[in-house]
Formats: sequence, C-alpha cells, structure tokens
Amino acid sequence: MIKQEKIEDFFQEFSKLLPDDLRRFKKDVDKNLKAAMTAAFARMDLVTREEFDIQSALLSKTRLLVEQLTQKLNELESKQE
Repeated sequence: MIKQEKIEDFFQEFSKLLPDDLRRFKKDVDKNLKAAMTAAFARMDLVTREEFDIQSALLSKTRLLVEQLTQKLNELESKQE
C-alpha cells in the first residue's frame, strides 16, 4: 500500500492550504480526512510499485515461455504432417 510517510506529507501540505478559520479544527479535519482516505485506498485495492514491477517481470517471463512452447509445438506438429 501507500507509505505512511507519504500520507503524513500529504496531510501537512493539506493543512497549509486550509483557511485560517478552519485551522482551529485541524485535528478534526485531519482525523476525518485520514479516515476517508484510508477507506478509499482500501476500496481501490492498490499495490506498491515494487509489487507491480515484480508481477510485470513475472508476466514477461511467462509470455516468453508461452511463445517458446508455442513455437516448439508448431515445429512438432509440422514434423508429424
């Protein structure tokens, strides 16, 4: 998922953008925003870049293997004819 430090950085930047009269309610705003974002991220079923890269590399290897096996199968079929 998303690193906690990135979420904290986002909240700090967001707090800076709040109008002065809302800064009094910073803790409440932060709490509600964190809860909403956490729920949204959970529903998105996000993966980290590292997990994505690993799965992408695995898929590339699998595709190569399928291509090689398809080629071997075609060669064997042509020999039988």
